[in-house]
Amino acid sequence: MSKRPYRSGKAKKPKANPRNMLAQFQQMQQQMAEAQEALAHETVTVTAGGGAISITITGHQRVQAIEIDPELLDGDDVEMLQDMLVAAVNAAIEQSQTMAAERMESITGGLGGGLTDLLGGLGGL
Repeated sequence: MSKRPYRSGKAKKPKANPRNMLAQFQQMQQQMAEAQEALAHETVTVTAGGGAISITITGHQRVQAIEIDPELLDGDDVEMLQDMLVAAVNAAIEQSQTMAAERMESITGGLGGGLTDLLGGLGGL
């Protein structure tokens, strides 16, 4: 009687096909490049000071417009205006970065920063 090898009952996982993985990676890389291009044209608008300041920024964190309520310019409180501008620009950058991260997340399926680091960041993400 010959001995049979012990089997744990666990099914063997099929080996990943390197060609399929490479094709998937190339497709994901193409989608990421397209998403990065699209982000250059997508914008978010953020307001501060109860709507007194409005900032429009692209998905590449490029400020396109700053609008200031003329009533703010009549006052003598320059520091308040500067503080509101800083708050509005920072909020706009944060929302733009969130928008860009969500686009990349939808492509990478949650692979995270390691993949975008591997791909050179594609726009600073």
